[in-house]
Amino acid sequence: MTPATHSSSFPPVAESADAVLLGLDPEQREVATQLSGPVCVLAGAGTGKTRAITHRIAYGVRSGAFKPASVLAVTFTNRAAGEMRGRLRGLGAEGVQARTFHSAALRQLQYFWPKAVGGDLPRLVERKVQLVAEAGARCRVRLDRNELRDVTGEIEWAKVTQTVPADYPAAALKARREAPRDLAEISQIYGTYEQLKRDRAMIDFEDVLLLTVGILQDRQDIAETIRGQYRHFVVDEYQDVSPLQQRLLELWLGDRDSLCVVGDASQTIYSFTGATPDHLLDFRTRYPHATLVKLIRDYRSTPQVVHLANGLLRQARGRAADHRLELVSQREPGPEPAYAEYPDEPAEAEGVARRIRDLIAAGVPAGEIAVLFRINAQSEVYEQALADAGVPYQLRGAERFFERQEVQRALVTLRGAARSGSNDPLLADVVELPAQVRAVLSGQGWTPEPPAGSGAVRDQWESLAALVRLAEDFAASHPGATLADLTDELEERRAAQHAPTVQGVTLASLHAAKGLEWDAVFLVGLTDGMVPITYAKTDEQIEEERRLLYVGVTRARLHLGLSWALSRSPGGRASRRPSRFLHGLRPGSASAGAGPVAGDRASRRRARRGPALCRVCGKTLTEAGELKLMRCEDCPSDMDEGLYERLREWRSAQAAEQGLPAYCVFTDKTLIAIAEAAPADAGELAMISGVGGRKLDRYGAEVLAICAGQELPTGPADDA
Repeated sequence: MTPATHSSSFPPVAESADAVLLGLDPEQREVATQLSGPVCVLAGAGTGKTRAITHRIAYGVRSGAFKPASVLAVTFTNRAAGEMRGRLRGLGAEGVQARTFHSAALRQLQYFWPKAVGGDLPRLVERKVQLVAEAGARCRVRLDRNELRDVTGEIEWAKVTQTVPADYPAAALKARREAPRDLAEISQIYGTYEQLKRDRAMIDFEDVLLLTVGILQDRQDIAETIRGQYRHFVVDEYQDVSPLQQRLLELWLGDRDSLCVVGDASQTIYSFTGATPDHLLDFRTRYPHATLVKLIRDYRSTPQVVHLANGLLRQARGRAADHRLELVSQREPGPEPAYAEYPDEPAEAEGVARRIRDLIAAGVPAGEIAVLFRINAQSEVYEQALADAGVPYQLRGAERFFERQEVQRALVTLRGAARSGSNDPLLADVVELPAQVRAVLSGQGWTPEPPAGSGAVRDQWESLAALVRLAEDFAASHPGATLADLTDELEERRAAQHAPTVQGVTLASLHAAKGLEWDAVFLVGLTDGMVPITYAKTDEQIEEERRLLYVGVTRARLHLGLSWALSRSPGGRASRRPSRFLHGLRPGSASAGAGPVAGDRASRRRARRGPALCRVCGKTLTEAGELKLMRCEDCPSDMDEGLYERLREWRSAQAAEQGLPAYCVFTDKTLIAIAEAAPADAGELAMISGVGGRKLDRYGAEVLAICAGQELPTGPADDA
């Protein structure tokens, strides 16, 4: 696992200014020698952007065009800033400031606070979540650990988008945020959190940027002092700039234009934090005379990997797609990307583990191999498969599965239930092992259907759902097993996964893999509903999921594997399909020009709807129940009463067979919405609120048959 891209791919730099330019390709050389005026560098994955901008700074310093102390290079992570400082030192450009936005702003705030405000700078909040929790308590809103993290994230998003508490509900609705609590509650907590900070003379990291912006706007003398210090600016990963960071950059610049920005709109994958590629894409509108340089020579990946990456973006839509870069590999040809379809998730994990073991045997270091997935909850089956294969691994950007707090609590609860046996009220009249586990974990937050949206609550649910699946698989392979047997198995699994964390295969989410690269990358779980994730609804959200897969593909230097499983567990119904993003790219699928698949068409129809309007009176809908029905509660219904009654009878039978409350199959509102819409195909059914991907897979065929007036066969339903 290494930062992108190998600096060792180029010869060492000599000591003179002209020698700084040696080893640069023509486009990188153009970046390095364009020292005046605004410069916009559109740099594709693996094209050596960090090399280009560090050599630009070094050439400016060594040639006398820049004084080292007059240059401020800004990036987004401390790791990236440290790497940049190291490269600049190696090029003889010591004294240049390379910092994150927050680090640079905090340094300026600490220096100018006594002059601008007086006294000492307020203390930084060390544990923001604790203060948010206190704010929630004062608002009489109890937040669990996961809601606390998600509400904190909402406050951070509001602040980087410069949204005050009173405006949060409207802004969140406009941005289609998947909020963890009622928007009014979050607005109240946000306002109370801000008041608590003021009362205690404290600031958080977002305040660092806000206060610096405020001082530079109000105090022209301080702004001029900073502008006198820093005359030349370089911003890396410019596609990830938030509106607040952009405003700070503008204040640093003043009316000058000695600015070089570097970015790639096709790698914008953090819009949920407030990042937007608009500043990158609008750069030449703000600076019509700017120099534009495109870096498209890919030194990282083979032509085969680059061909797939380019193919992914050719199918993209939207503004970022209009500015995509067609990469050209500079490496020797390598193996074709390997596509693999498996019957179930354990088989997929075992297959990937076998291929990894073969690569290691062939000489590929374990540390140069990565398994990348969409969400952290997918890691457990790969942890187990690699442990069973004797392959060391390490988790990046996530806790090990059995070290997650929700998993540890669940294990304690399961052990207690196993000791109590039939005396545990949760297990009364529950005989089957999987049902016992579901009953116990229901008290920990597990539900038959996942919660809406993303974030910590969804991650917690996925962890508990993984335990439920383990119980189902264990019961299937060990008839007659008890809850005590399962807890023993879980303890053995936890012990077996204590593999060394050094020089092991990297397990990471696609987001955590940004900026890294490996010789071999396995992209796993590539099914619709996971990539794109099921809660990506709008065109913009779908396209960000495509870019996320693009980032995953471009992490691979030589070997690339892409795989998916047709069902969750062994023996399950093969109801899944490969990711729509692979349509026209994987062997056996239609050509890329064949048009969107059904899922794409449905998502685009949903996205074109815009604000939800009552289909009877045209009023904007805001209540959850009204959104399900797509009409006001008091507007007349055109529901087919006979169809509704047939759906209710079917739901009762499903609930009785599965031992679930009826609402866990479909709520009354969802049944009414189905009866009113009378969908004719899966695409129309999927557009009804409350019919997610999993319910569509499980119940879709029977619901559509009922809507079509067909008689269902009698007998046990398919409990896929």
